[in-house]
Amino acid sequence: MTKSASLRTLEHHDAFLERHIGPNDAEIAHMLKAVGHDSLDAMTDAIVPGNIKSPAPLALPAPVTEVEALAQIRAIADKNQVFRSFIGQGYYGTHTPNVILRNILENPAWYTAYTPYQAEISQGRMEALINFQTMCADLTGMEIANASLLDEATAAAEAMTLAKRSCKSKSNVFFVSNGVHPQSLEVIRTRAEPLGIELVIGNDADAVALDAFGVLLQYPNTFGAVNDYQALANAVHARGGLVAVATDLLALTLIKAPGEWGADIVVGNSQRFGVPFGFGGPHAAFMACRDAYKRSMPGRLIGVSIDAEGKPAYRLTLQTREQHIRREKATSNICTAQVLLAVMASMYAVYHGPEGLTRIARRTHRLAAILAGALRNAGAHVGDHYFDTLHVSNVDAAAVHAAAKAAQINLRTIDDQNLGISLDETSTREDIVKIAALFGAKITDIDALDATTDDALPSALQRKSEFLQHPVFNTHHSEHELLRYMRALADKDLAMDRTMIPLGSCTMKLNATAEMIPVTWPEFGNLHPLAPADQALGYKELIDGLEAMLVECTGYDAVSLQPNSGAQGEYAGLLAIRAYHRSRGDDKRDICLIPESAHGTNPASAQMCGMQVVVTKCDSNGNVDVDDIKRAAEKYSDRLAALMITYPSTHGVFEEDIVQICEIVHQHGGQVYTDGANMNALVGVAKPGKWGSDVSHLNLHKTFCIPHGGGGPGVGPCAVKSHLAPFLPRTFGGEGDVGMVSAASFGSASILPISWMYIVMMGAAGLRKATQVALLNANYIAKRLAPHYETLYTGRNGLVAHECILDLRPLKDATGVSAEDVAKRLIDFGFHAPTLSFPVAGTLMVEPTESESQHELDRFIDAMIQIRDEIRAIEDGKLDREDNPLKHAPHTATAVSASEWTHAYPRELAAFPLPSLKLQKYWPPVARVDNVYGDKNIMCACIPVDAYKEEVEA
Repeated sequence: MTKSASLRTLEHHDAFLERHIGPNDAEIAHMLKAVGHDSLDAMTDAIVPGNIKSPAPLALPAPVTEVEALAQIRAIADKNQVFRSFIGQGYYGTHTPNVILRNILENPAWYTAYTPYQAEISQGRMEALINFQTMCADLTGMEIANASLLDEATAAAEAMTLAKRSCKSKSNVFFVSNGVHPQSLEVIRTRAEPLGIELVIGNDADAVALDAFGVLLQYPNTFGAVNDYQALANAVHARGGLVAVATDLLALTLIKAPGEWGADIVVGNSQRFGVPFGFGGPHAAFMACRDAYKRSMPGRLIGVSIDAEGKPAYRLTLQTREQHIRREKATSNICTAQVLLAVMASMYAVYHGPEGLTRIARRTHRLAAILAGALRNAGAHVGDHYFDTLHVSNVDAAAVHAAAKAAQINLRTIDDQNLGISLDETSTREDIVKIAALFGAKITDIDALDATTDDALPSALQRKSEFLQHPVFNTHHSEHELLRYMRALADKDLAMDRTMIPLGSCTMKLNATAEMIPVTWPEFGNLHPLAPADQALGYKELIDGLEAMLVECTGYDAVSLQPNSGAQGEYAGLLAIRAYHRSRGDDKRDICLIPESAHGTNPASAQMCGMQVVVTKCDSNGNVDVDDIKRAAEKYSDRLAALMITYPSTHGVFEEDIVQICEIVHQHGGQVYTDGANMNALVGVAKPGKWGSDVSHLNLHKTFCIPHGGGGPGVGPCAVKSHLAPFLPRTFGGEGDVGMVSAASFGSASILPISWMYIVMMGAAGLRKATQVALLNANYIAKRLAPHYETLYTGRNGLVAHECILDLRPLKDATGVSAEDVAKRLIDFGFHAPTLSFPVAGTLMVEPTESESQHELDRFIDAMIQIRDEIRAIEDGKLDREDNPLKHAPHTATAVSASEWTHAYPRELAAFPLPSLKLQKYWPPVARVDNVYGDKNIMCACIPVDAYKEEVEA
C-alpha cells in the first residue's frame, strides 16, 4: 500500500508562489549547481554582505492561495460604497467601452509591455500613442502634444516650469487663476517653492496688469464657468509672458480650442475618455504646446521616422529631451508616462470619432442646461455660461448634502451656501430628476423643460474648427473594426505575454492575473477621489494594510502612497529631507551627493528640490568610491543635505561599504536616500531602513508587480524613518509641512490591489524566495554566458546581484559590432533587448527576474551564444564586417521573402538563426528605424494616409 502525501504537502503545491516563481525546485537545484552553491541560502550568504542581512524573517502572514486572496480583497472592496458622484473637480463618470476594457485594460499584450525604447518591437503601442498625441493636439488647437503625463495637477506644474524657461519675461511671478482645480493649485505650490518661483493666486482679471512670466487659467474653470480669455492672453503676451491653460477634452468638442484664442501651453486629463475614477488614478494627463517649445516639453514624444527599407516607422523622438538623460541639467524629473491609460483614451476617441464625442458632449451639456433650468425655477442661482458643471448658490448647502447622502448622491462641497454639480457621459434623465428634487425642484416633464431651455455656451466661444479628421478616428466605429484594429496593433509588439523582457534596472516580472482582477471591480474603479471618507472604508483598509506591509518589507517607519511614479517618489523623499533640515534651522543644507552610476532621475529630482548636485566617483569594480564620498561630505559638511544612492548598485552589485557610507553622511549632518529601484533584490533578505538609510522610494511597478503598461502606470511610494514621517506629502485638505506631489491623495489608488494581492499571496517565505531566485537567475545567466561575454562588474565571491552587465565594448573594437547591433539582432530571436548602454555605454544590462523559468533563461542564453558565434564569424572573416546579420537586424518577413536577396549571408540565417524559431517566430513589423532621420524630420502626429499610398505606388 502506497503512502499518501500529507495534506500540508498537497496544499503547498496549490500556493501562488509556486506559480509566480518561474523555476521549479529541480531547475533551481540545476542552476545552483551551475553557479557553484548547494542551496539558495548558501548562495544568498555568498552574495549579500553579512552586516545588512535581516536577522529574522519578515513578520508577514503565511502565503494564501489565489482563491483565498481574492475572497479577502472582495471583503475589503465590499466596504466601499459606490454612490453616484457628481463632484467633478477634474474627475468625471465615463463608460469604458467593453471592447476596450477587455482588449486593452485586461489584455496582457498591452499591460505587460515596456516603455517603447526599442522602436522595432513597439510599433503598435506607439501608433496608439501617436493617436493620443493627435487627439490632444487637435482638440486643444495646438501644434504638438506629448504622449501623456502623470496627472492634471503635475502637468499644470510642468506647464509652469516650461513657461519659466521658454518665455521672454524676466519676471519670477507665476499667476494662477482661483478658478483652477484646488488639487492642481496644491501641487503647483509644492513645485514652485523649492524653485523660488513666486505664486500669485487671484481673479482672472488680476492677471491683465500683472508682470508675470506666465499665467495658468482653467477653461472651463473649476466651478464650470466658460470664460473668454482672448484679451487676457493678448495682455500677457504683450509683456513677454506665456499663457498656460488647463482644459477639458470633452468640452473642447463644443467650445473654441485654447490654441485659437492665444494659449501657448495646454494641459489636462483624459480620464473621462473611458478611464474610471479609480479613487484618483491612474489617468493619462496630457500637455500640448506650440511647436517652438517641443525641445523643452517634458514627457515622452512619439515621432515618425523611416526604417531601413524606407517605410514609415514610429520611434521615441528627440530622446535627448528626456529628463533622466539630462541628469542635473534636467528641467523636470518625469521619465515615465501613463501609456496604458493614454492608449485607452485614444481608443475611446477612435471608437467614438469626432461625431460620437460631440454627441456625448452635447447630451451632457443639455442635461446640465435642463438641470440648471429646474434649479432656477426653485430659486437657486446658477451661472450663465457653462459646459457640464453648475455652480449653485443661494441654497442651504448642508441640507442639500444631507438629502443627497440619503439618496446616495455626491455633490461638490464649496461652502455653506454654494455647491457644485458636474454631469457627464453616465448621467441620465433619472439623475436629473433626483438631483433637482434635492433642491425642492420637481421635474414633471423633462422634454417640456428641454424645449424651453437654451444652451449655456457663449456664442462667441462655440467651436467652429474641425478636429479628428484623420481616417483612424473615422474608420473603427463598429466593435468588429475596433477589435481587429487593436489586435493588429498588439500583434506588432513584444510584451511579457510573448517573451522575457530582460531589462536591467526595470524588473519586468510576472503580473499575475489574480492580482489584476480586482482592478476592474466597480467597488475600486467607480469611487471618486473626493468621495466622503465613510464611503471609502475599503480603500482605507487596503491602503493602511499595504503601507504596513511595505513598512515591514523595508524596515522604515512610515509610507506615503501618494507618489504616482518612481520619479514622484524620489521627489517626495527629497522634499521630506529638505523640510526636515529646515525644521531644525538648517536652511543652508542644499548639497546632494550622487554617485556617477545613479539613475538619471536622481539628479533631476534633486535639482527640482532646489539642491545642488555633486557627483561622486565609482571605482573600477563599479562600487561607489567611499573615499570620494568621504571627501565630498567633509568638503560640504555645513551644506550637506543628502546622499542619493542605489542599492544594490546600478552596476548590479551589493556594495560592501553601505553601512559605512551611511555613517559618513550622518556624521556630517546629511540624510541618506536609497533609491528603491532595485528593492526586488532585497525583499526578505535585507531592509534599507535597518542599515542606516533614512528614506527610499519603492517602485510598485517593479518589485511589487504592478505592470508597466507600455511605460506607465507606475506607483512610487515614499518610505521614511520616523523622524521624516511628519514631512511626507499631505493629503488633500490635510495638514503637513510638505504639500501634495500628485493630484490625488493616494495617487494611483485603483492599482494598489495588485501589490496587496502579490504580498498576501506570496507571504514572508515566498517574498524571500522570490528575491533569492532573482539573484539565482541573474547569476545563472552570467555564469552560462561567461565563456562568450565578459560581465563588467561582480561583487563578493565573483557573483552579481539581480542583474548583470555584459561588456560588448571589446567586441566592437574587434569587429565593429555594437551593443545596439546585438540588441537589434535579439529581435530576430523574438526577444526584447536588455537595457542598452546604461549605466555604461556599449554594454547590455540583463535582469531576468524570478518569474522566468530555466527554459526561458536557456532560450535567451542560446540566442546570445548564437549571436556571439556570428560575431566570431566576423572576427574569422566568414561573415562580412558590414554585410552581416547583426548590422542589418532586425529582418522583416518582407525582406527575407522578397524576390531578391542582396546580402552575403543566407536568408535562413537572417530569419531562423536557431531551429526552434521555425516552430514559433515573431516577425518585426519594421526594419531598423533611422533615429537621425526622425530627429531631423520631426513629425509627431498621425501619418497621412497618402504616405502609405505613395509607398504602394512606388
